[in-house]
Amino acid sequence: MRHKKVESAAILGIIGNIFLIIIKGIIAFITNSQAMISDTMNSAGDILSSFMTYVGNKIASKEADEDHNLGHGKAEYIFTMLISVVMIITSVSLVFTSIKSIFVEYNYNFSYGLLIICVITFIVKISLYIYTHKIAIKYNNLLVEANALDHRNDCILTALTFCASIPGYFNITFVDGIIGALVAIYILITGIKLFKESFDILMDKGISNETKEEVLKIIEKYPEIKRINHFNSTPVGYQYQISLTIFVDGNLSTFESHDIANRLEKDITKLESIYLTIVHVNPIEIKKDS
Repeated sequence: MRHKKVESAAILGIIGNIFLIIIKGIIAFITNSQAMISDTMNSAGDILSSFMTYVGNKIASKEADEDHNLGHGKAEYIFTMLISVVMIITSVSLVFTSIKSIFVEYNYNFSYGLLIICVITFIVKISLYIYTHKIAIKYNNLLVEANALDHRNDCILTALTFCASIPGYFNITFVDGIIGALVAIYILITGIKLFKESFDILMDKGISNETKEEVLKIIEKYPEIKRINHFNSTPVGYQYQISLTIFVDGNLSTFESHDIANRLEKDITKLESIYLTIVHVNPIEIKKDS
């Protein structure tokens, strides 16, 4: 179900952005608006982003095999990083183009069609954002969240493009270039943020402090566990594999000590963010009162 929902979000994103790039491209060509050109280029990047979401989801949905014992979940983060790189490259190019247009006079043709396209784009993008964001939150999927942020960015960018077109009516063209630059900078910041998040996962960043606290609270429910050591976590797709060593009374039988470990593994793995728990048992000498 998780991967089917992600796939539908990606397909809708591709269809929606193809529609928008056609109508935006036409009006950008007619008006020569730098803000709309930036917006159109961003939609072109969004098509690629949605396609990457589709491909990344297809790979991540594959079951574990002999070559990939923990599954293919990290594909989500690899493709999220690719999306962020596309956003960064596109935004840097648009920043220079927009800044140049501020100081170099160019032919700007105001059109009411520009305003209409902005409204249509906003409606399409806010609908896509609401849909994809809900899926991203429900299934804790950074790849879909990257796609959702793209849609959200477009809502903001389109609103700015709308604002930029108003001064153009009075032949004040430099505002259009400023808005185009702001749009590009915003895309750049979002791209860098996504790159960092996906990079952290791919570099095996550990679980959050909140999740670790949840795990420790579960461990505290076991009075037989005297202390723990070697607490490690490794990302597995959108979840984590946890390994730790517990110390129990050395007088317990092998069966009793391993039963504690087995029960603890099952309890921790019940957490939604945990893929697998591995517990190693060590005996500890318990001094009895005389």
